[in-house]
This record gives sequence, C-alpha cells and structure tokens, in this order.
Amino acid sequence: MTPDTSHHAANLRGSLFMVLAMLAFTLEDIFIKAAAAHIPLGQVMVTFGLGGLLAFVAMARLRGEVILHPKAFGRAMAWRALFEITGRVCYTVAIALTPLSSASAILQATPLVVAAGAVMVFRETVGWRQWAAIGAGFVGVLLILRPGLDAFEPLSLFAVLGMIGFAGRDLATRAAPKSMTTAQLGVYGFIMLSIAGGIVWGYQGGVAPLGGGGMVLTGPAILFGVAAYMCLTMAMRTGQIAVIAPFRYTRLVFAMILAVAVFGERPDALTLIGSLIIVASGLYTVWQSRRI
Repeated sequence: MTPDTSHHAANLRGSLFMVLAMLAFTLEDIFIKAAAAHIPLGQVMVTFGLGGLLAFVAMARLRGEVILHPKAFGRAMAWRALFEITGRVCYTVAIALTPLSSASAILQATPLVVAAGAVMVFRETVGWRQWAAIGAGFVGVLLILRPGLDAFEPLSLFAVLGMIGFAGRDLATRAAPKSMTTAQLGVYGFIMLSIAGGIVWGYQGGVAPLGGGGMVLTGPAILFGVAAYMCLTMAMRTGQIAVIAPFRYTRLVFAMILAVAVFGERPDALTLIGSLIIVASGLYTVWQSRRI
C-alpha cells in the first residue's frame, strides 16, 4: 500500500467512524430527552454516566488493560476533563429544555471550532477560504440563535457552550497519549459525565424511583452513548482532523429527521436556513482541505 493510499484509507475509516458516532449520539439524545421528561435531568446524567463507566471498565478489564493509566493525569487529559464536563452539562441541559432540532443545529458548528483549534494547537494549515467558511458557519449559528429578536431563546446559549466544550474535548482527545486505549479514554470520559450529572443534580434536586419509566429509558441511552463514544474516539485518532471533523454534520440530518418523527418538532425557516449555511460551510472546508 502506497503512502497516499494508506492516507486515504485512514481518512475513510475515520470518516466512517464519525458518521456512526453521530448516528449513535443522536439516538442517545432522543432517549435522554425522553427520560428527562419524567425524572430529574441530573439523575438521568448520573445514571447514564455510571452505566457508561461500568461498560468501559468491563471492556478494559476483558482486554487486560489497567483502569488507572499512568498518563491519565497529564495536562492534555486535564483539559479533556474540563471540556468534557462543560460540554456534557451545557448540551444536556440544552436538549432537555430546548427543541432537539435547534440544539443539534447549533452543535454543528463544532467542526468549525475544531478546525480553528487545529490551527492553534496542532499547527494545521487553514487558508483564508477555509477561515471564510468558518465565519459563514457562525453566521448560520446566529440565524438559529437570533440574538436581539423576539424569537431568541436564551436557553439556546447552553447549546453554544456545549458545542465549545465538545470541540475542546475532541482536540484534547487528539492530544491524549497514544498509549491510552479507547476503553481507558471512555472510563475517564464517563467519570467526568457522572461528575457533570452530579453538578446538575445538586443544583436541581429531586429523586425519581429507580423502577420508573424515565429510568428505563436511560438503558438505551447508555447503549448508544457507549457506542458513540467509542466511534468518536476512534475517529478523532484516525486520519486528518480537517477531513474527518466535518462529518459531524451528519448529526444534523439524523437529528432533524428524528426530532420531527419522535417529538413532532417543526423547525422554522431561519433554523433551516442557518442549518444549511452551517452544513455548506463544513462541506466547503472538506473540499478545500483536499485541495491543499
């Protein structure tokens, strides 16, 4: 296999993992949003976090991997933990309290933030055309948020903060020690999620019965969440960030379809226009990255 062929194959695998991750994340969102309608959001997050933690611990043990990796407390992992908590707290609040379609649309700016971060952190090359695409993507986010207009939903700012948190987590995942496996990263990620849930639960209060319908809904959320986390980690550690990250936009397609089908949401014209701008700017970023 030639270097060019190997390079293309790595990008193809990374892109496929990203698409699978976005499908699984969208299904996770559906069950978390449904569960949060019955039980406290913090309880949902803690249950979800502990379930995912146990799954990754079991996975690591079956593979003979140590749970407490020597490099788990390095700078990259500390930043990853901080961004993980920020992203999880803010985005979970957003999908629970705002329409799933609009929260997911705002999240589509993540690849643009990741592209900007790749320049600053990993010194990847991004030309002025790609910077223009990044700017256009944020215009799309503003169309969805509509600050200063009557339709502006302040709670949507949680989705923006969640998006920034997830972008930082993705960059930190790329910088994480290569000796740390997907299962080990999953353990630490879900520990952070459990902590994030504890923060929300402590503020919100309330306890629902463990046998209630809301708790049952967290089971599928854990299943899809673990699958999504595995696929995302593998995607961010395979191929080029600039090529793979924009495939996050597939989450918008999945979210729009499921939001309409499951929750009966009807995204308005500005939300759809903003979403199209965000997706178009991301596709342009992919096209430009392949020309460099």
